[in-house]
Amino acid sequence: MVDYPEFTLAAIQAAPVYLDREASTEKACHLIEQAAQMGADFAAFSETWLPGYPFFHPYPVLSPLWDQAVAAYLASGVEIPSPTTNRRCEAARQAGIDVAIGPVELDARTRGTVYCTLLFIGREGKILGRHRKLKPTLAERMLWGEGDGVGLTVYKRNYGRISGLSCGEHTMLLPAYALMAQGTQIHVAAWPFTRHISDSSPVNGLLMSRAFAAQGSCFVVAIGSLLRPDDVPEPHRELVRARDSGNGEGGSCIIAPGGKVIATAPANDETILTATVTLEAVLQH
Repeated sequence: MVDYPEFTLAAIQAAPVYLDREASTEKACHLIEQAAQMGADFAAFSETWLPGYPFFHPYPVLSPLWDQAVAAYLASGVEIPSPTTNRRCEAARQAGIDVAIGPVELDARTRGTVYCTLLFIGREGKILGRHRKLKPTLAERMLWGEGDGVGLTVYKRNYGRISGLSCGEHTMLLPAYALMAQGTQIHVAAWPFTRHISDSSPVNGLLMSRAFAAQGSCFVVAIGSLLRPDDVPEPHRELVRARDSGNGEGGSCIIAPGGKVIATAPANDETILTATVTLEAVLQH
């Protein structure tokens, strides 16, 4: 008789401290510890969680406040490796948990380009690898550099094989194929905000995440962040417009192989959503 060990997946649905790398890092470390205390083996954060998705990017350019936000965003970028990533690695090691988190990665050479990166950290306290978003979406191209296929990698852990893509990459066939061809079993679908993980969203993140689970015969952790005025430091709060809010319908969720949603978080709450699963479901599909 085959034994299928249980493991627990966690979607960390929370707001960072926008434009504040140090405060966001401290909060991330606390959330990693909290997820581990809830029994999680693998925990995922949203797209560019550290130090936050560029909530200001649809704002009209050529304004002093927009220029200040862009400068603050670049100044808050995260080099890989760096003391910032070292702190998260140590948090993962102490908690004994694997982590996927989206940092705004700063190019160490030019220090003028940042990338939408998904960083994988092992429970050993070491970086497993990183993936830079291949093609930023629409206005994101004003802020993020283009990535490459080097990070299209599946990482083998003791409970299964993990992978991840950011937001609009889930509409691209070849990146998904590259990960499925490597046998991914647990996939992170990192979205900007919880409202993107719904059928009514223009990007239809829920449909895309469920499709990946069905096509790849794998679990999918679809995760989005929150955006509230109090999460953003002054003077940039006025750039948080109603349509950019993380509130609304949707919510982070965990999806089983085949596409069935097995756990959903309330769209407007900071919470850690968990689901305990086995690889039997992967093999059945």
